[in-house]
Amino acid sequence: MRIRPMPGVRVASVDGDGRLVLMAASTAGPESYRCGPVGTAMWIALRQHDGDTAAAADLLARLWDTVPENARADLDLWVEEMRDAGLLHAVA
Repeated sequence: MRIRPMPGVRVASVDGDGRLVLMAASTAGPESYRCGPVGTAMWIALRQHDGDTAAAADLLARLWDTVPENARADLDLWVEEMRDAGLLHAVA
């Protein structure tokens, strides 16, 4: 399973403190969503690994000097929050 941004979701900016701003189309017009530096790192890792959560978690574990299982658990929780917000979806 791979994780992809929903159609219409795009990166608007990443500020100097590592905060990601996403824009998403909605029936009420564009909406913005913000991620802190950890969420930004997760977004970038997923995009670098074409939505492969296992590969993204392995990268994050190395960067954060933690065990891959912990990075994967954190990534999975974040992905579910982003899916609930309508920003990400799973594809086969």
